Amino acid sequence: SSKMEEILSDGRFSCVARDPRFWEMPEKERKVKIDKRFRAMFHDKKFKLRYTVDKRGRPVNYSSAENLRKFYALSESDSDLSESDSKELKVKKKKKKKAKGKGEGDS
Repeated sequence: SSKMEEILSDGRFSCVARDPRFWEMPEKERKVKIDKRFRAMFHDKKFKLRYTVDKRGRPVNYSSAENLRKFYALSESDSDLSESDSKELKVKKKKKKKAKGKGEGDS
């Protein structure tokens, strides 16, 4: 870190710190947003490949699912919808269970 400070304090490279072209991208902008139609690719076996060697022939224990999570994210509106849908389903199931329990106790 101190070496980087030395480089940025140098007059020749001081503009690099202020230039937005060299800033790191935020996590939200880095990932490609996909909608709920394609969310199955995160857990479907057809999209998961196991690698035993990397591109240079070195042995690795690696999966393509890690790349999918690294480069893709569900879009905000779809992830909110899916969370609210799952909450509604849980509430409906609880109501059904309570209704069944009351009906069984009366008979």
